[in-house]
Order: sequence, then structure tokens, then C-alpha cells
Amino acid sequence: MSLVIAYTGSRGAIIAGDMREIRFGGEDAAIAALEQELYRGTIVNDDQLMRRAEELGVTILVRDDKEKVRERDGILTGEVTESEHGILRVRRLYVSAGHYAIADIEGSRFDLKGRGDTSTFVVLGNDLTKQIAYAAIQNYWKNGTLEDAVRVIVRAMEEAAARTASVSRKYLLLQTRLTFSPDAVIEQDRRACAAKGEG
Repeated sequence: MSLVIAYTGSRGAIIAGDMREIRFGGEDAAIAALEQELYRGTIVNDDQLMRRAEELGVTILVRDDKEKVRERDGILTGEVTESEHGILRVRRLYVSAGHYAIADIEGSRFDLKGRGDTSTFVVLGNDLTKQIAYAAIQNYWKNGTLEDAVRVIVRAMEEAAARTASVSRKYLLLQTRLTFSPDAVIEQDRRACAAKGEG
């Protein structure tokens, strides 16, 4: 899990995602203990993460170059992933000006969880990063402009990175003023999932 934050409004959409990916190796119980501490906010920085992983006998690989947000045919997409026992689960967000949709993807299963056509912020991540992001939105958002929404998202990304090692300090931020419906991109993803089930 990581952090992806989006804003959609009538004049545009913004999406930002951190770039951290952490892979764990070792005993399941030790990995679960480390993940729990990481996602609870006990582990704040990379030094603490490395030290605690060593104490628990967990090997970790940390990358800060995974692009979790992108633009596809005028639609901004972002995703967070979770892997457990070799099963990869993806929660994907689709946004454009005035539109958003959220889907859960697991193997050949594609489940559209929600959508809306309203001005709103949407946050994907673990419980801690979502809590940090929503607190920043509540503290800094005053129903302003698209540029104000960018500032709020930047503050939320920076605050999350300062409070948990589960989020990188680097992030990617994209914007669009296009009002395309995400339906075509969603359908492409639905077909790609169905094709996995046929193969």
C-alpha cells in the first residue's frame, strides 16, 4: 500500500501518488508484525524501517521509483497494490474533470466499487496514510481553486511522507482539464482482466 490522492472538480482534475514500493521476505508472522508497525505509524523513517526489519529477521527491498499515477486517453489513473501469499490486489482510481471511479482488481476479477460526478477528493492507501491525507484536506481545503487543490494535495503528500516510512518523499503529480468520462478506460481494464481469466 502507498498513497494516491486525487481531486476532481468541474474545472479540472489532479492526481498524485508516492513512488515507494516495499517487498518483504521472511517468516509470515515476522512480516505481518513489521507491516503492522509500519502501517500503524510506529516506523517513521527509513532508518527505523531497516533496523526493525533486521530485528525481526525480515529482508526488505525498498524502491522509490514506482509510478502509481499516469494519464491514459485523457483519464488520470492511480493505483495502490497489496500482495499477500502471492495474490496481488489492486485498487485503481480513475479521474477526469467532474468524474471519478474506483475499481478493485484481483487476477481476472474486475469489480467497480464506486463512481461519482461531483467535486471531491478521493484517497487510496493504508489506514494511516488515508487518515493523514484526510486530516490535511480538512485542515487546508477551503473550497478554493484548482491551484488550491494542488497545494492541499502537496501538503498531504509531504505530511504523510514525514509521518510514515510506507510513503516516499518523492511523488508524481498530474493534472487535466479534460471532462472525458472514464468509461472507455474502465472498459479496457475490464477486458484486460477478463482476458487473464481466459488465458
